[in-house]
Amino acid sequence: MSVRELVVLGTASQVPTRHRNHNGYLLRWDGEGILFDPGEGTQRQMLRAGVAAHDLNRICVTHFHGDHSLGLAGVIQRINLDRVPHPVTAHYPRSGQRFFDRLRYATAYRETVGVTEAPVEADGDLAVTGSYRLEARRLSHPVESYGYRLTEPDGLRMLPERLAAHGITGPDVGRLQREGVLGDVTIDQVSEVRRGQRFAFVMDTRLCDGVPALAEGCDLLVIESTFLDEDAPLAAEHGHLTAGQAAAVARDAGVRHLVLTHFSQRYADPEEFGRQARAAGFDGELTVAHDLLRVPVPKRR
Repeated sequence: MSVRELVVLGTASQVPTRHRNHNGYLLRWDGEGILFDPGEGTQRQMLRAGVAAHDLNRICVTHFHGDHSLGLAGVIQRINLDRVPHPVTAHYPRSGQRFFDRLRYATAYRETVGVTEAPVEADGDLAVTGSYRLEARRLSHPVESYGYRLTEPDGLRMLPERLAAHGITGPDVGRLQREGVLGDVTIDQVSEVRRGQRFAFVMDTRLCDGVPALAEGCDLLVIESTFLDEDAPLAAEHGHLTAGQAAAVARDAGVRHLVLTHFSQRYADPEEFGRQARAAGFDGELTVAHDLLRVPVPKRR
């Protein structure tokens, strides 16, 4: 059975706290695992969350600040130690190639797995598979940063009432799906488009064109909300979003489930992020993330 869920490994910004590890997020998408922004301590958080190196197929780094990338060294070495039997691809900003190289070869180890380097140089598609299209969009941060988005291809939903009207039942339904036509009935006459699911990952950024482009129509949006609204000037200065800004983006983009994360250690009550998100008018499903949380991708409409 296919599984689509987000496993939250860490939610702190800049420095970890007693209760929050540095960033780390695993998206399980059918049989694949995509690890986003492995900060320091990610390997241990994977162990606590029941995530193995064998679960990883891609690593996506938004930018090369330490809280989003210092865990790369341990994760890549673990992939090699465990002799992961399938290809692993790493995406990251091309401008940070020197940082990726240093992290990949931070210490001596035996390479047993070929990690494919696929750096990001501009907005656009990074990979197309049978179950998703992965794309990147440039964000606005003091260092080059990209957000990531997965889009499932649209499919077809068969409509029982139309099938019945044409007298199509049993094995003939499958034949029509495979061949596209049965007698004088085409599949378009008895089906409708089933929109593919959409997921986006938006980390350190000010408001910019890339943020709504990534969020548009998402079933699940994971987005930073480092600051509360009263500290909006600080957020803009340091290249971050507030809870209200993140929620307003989700509201306008028609997001179904909003996950707020990457919280500054200056705030004692994380639930205030949720309250400000509601005050901004977001009325969909809302999660204020905490470490080791699992969030399912919402079921298709």
